[in-house]
Amino acid sequence: MRIAIVTDAWHPQPNGVVRVLSSLHERLLAVRHDLLVIAPDSFRTFPCPTYPEIPLAVGARSGVAERLEAFRPQAVHIATEGPLGWAARRYCLRRGWPFTTAYHTKFPQYLHARTRLPLSWFYGLMRFFHGPSSAAMVPSHSVYEELSQQGFRNLRQWSHGVDTKIFRPQGKGAFDFPRPIYLYVGRVTIDKNLPAFLDLDLDGTKVVVGSGPQRDALIRRYPDAKFIVAHGDAQLSSYFSAGDVFVFPSRTDTFGLVMLEALASGVPVAAFPVAGPRDVLSKVAPGHPVGFLDEDLASAARRALSLSPADCRAYAERFSWDHAVEQFLGYLAPIALSEHR
Repeated sequence: MRIAIVTDAWHPQPNGVVRVLSSLHERLLAVRHDLLVIAPDSFRTFPCPTYPEIPLAVGARSGVAERLEAFRPQAVHIATEGPLGWAARRYCLRRGWPFTTAYHTKFPQYLHARTRLPLSWFYGLMRFFHGPSSAAMVPSHSVYEELSQQGFRNLRQWSHGVDTKIFRPQGKGAFDFPRPIYLYVGRVTIDKNLPAFLDLDLDGTKVVVGSGPQRDALIRRYPDAKFIVAHGDAQLSSYFSAGDVFVFPSRTDTFGLVMLEALASGVPVAAFPVAGPRDVLSKVAPGHPVGFLDEDLASAARRALSLSPADCRAYAERFSWDHAVEQFLGYLAPIALSEHR
C-alpha cells in the first residue's frame, strides 16, 4: 500500500511523537509498504514561538499538495496539528479523499498553560481539526474517555510499543553521581511539570536528560540537579539504564512512552496517579509491581527503589510494535483509484 504520513514532528526533533512515528515508519517499510513522509525537513522552516527547537514549515499548503499529487497515495495519515497537518487536511478535503489523524499531544492543555486563554477554545480547535477524520487515533483509554467527554466522535484507540532492542538493561556506569539516581528523560517544557520532580526532598541525585525552552531557567533554579542532553539512541539508552528510578511528573501526557523505555531498561517508575501513567501501568500482574503512582511523588520514588529490574523489563516486553502496526493499518481509510482521477 502507498501510505503518506504527514507530520510536523520528525527527525532531528527528540520527542515521543518522533519516536512513535519513526518506529511505525521502520516497521511499515519492513513489511513492504511504500511510504512517503511529508515532514519539516523537506521545507524551509522557522522556529516555533516559545519553543525554538521545533521547526515549522513555510509554504506548507503548496508543498504538501505537490507531494501528495505526485505520490498518489492509497491512504493518508495526518499525525500532527501543525502547518503541515493543516495543509494536508485542507488538500484531502478539497479532493474528497478520506484520511486518518492522530492525537499525540494534549495541545489544549499546553496552549492553555502558555496563553491562559480558555481551555474550551483549544478543545474546540482540536475538534474542528479531527472532525472530518475517518479515525482519530489516540494512544490510551484515558485519552479516549477524555476526548469523548469533549465531544469527539471518531476516536480509535491505538496502542504504542517500545523498542526493546534499543532500550535494555546495560548497567549503571553512564552516570558517576551519588546514588540513588532519580531520572527524568523527555522534553523540558512547562507541560512536563518538572518543578514537581526537582522540588522533591530525595537523597542522591536528580538527573534531567532532555532539551526544551525551560531548560536554562531550570538549570539556574536547581543548581544541584544534573542537566544532560543525549546525542543519539545509544547514549540515550545508556542514560535510561543508569537510573535507579524514573520519575515522571507530568499530569497532562497522552501516554508517556518514556516510561516504557525506562521499564525496558530495567528501571521502575514513579509518577502521579493520572492518565498516562495509569495507562502505561494498567497491565501489571499482581505481585509484580514495576512502579508506584502516588500524589506523594517523593514517597512513590523512594518505594520504587525496592522494585525488581527484571520485572520491569519483562513488563515492557509485553508492549509489541507488531500489534500497534496491525492496528494502524486497520484504521487507515483507503483512497479509491476513482478519487485520484
